[in-house]
Amino acid sequence: QVRLVESGGGLVQAGDSLRVSCTASGRAFTSLTVAWFRQTPGKEREFVAAVAWGGGAIYYPDSVKGRFGISRENAKNTVYLQMNSLKPEDTALYYCAAALFGRPTATSINDYTNWGQGTQVTVSS
Repeated sequence: QVRLVESGGGLVQAGDSLRVSCTASGRAFTSLTVAWFRQTPGKEREFVAAVAWGGGAIYYPDSVKGRFGISRENAKNTVYLQMNSLKPEDTALYYCAAALFGRPTATSINDYTNWGQGTQVTVSS
């Protein structure tokens, strides 16, 4: 069983940067592909980024490519999502998800078996 805890969300202004973190416990962290999703009320959960269990492969959708960066620090069992040039439309509850030996190109919520509780990111205009 994997437990995921997100942190680092908050209120920022448009154009600012913010880094959120996801810390995992309970299973060999290096075997986990870890992804970030986000969700706003009334909408489906949207894939944001993923980093492969081997650490090499990273995948982003076009909506955040060039602005967001995902990285992992295996020594701390932590994955980071660095968000730059934030826009009001980036406002959402950001969730961390994990899949054992998952594909980094897996963008469906059904591809991930473990989820955190989310951290709120609010971007004001």
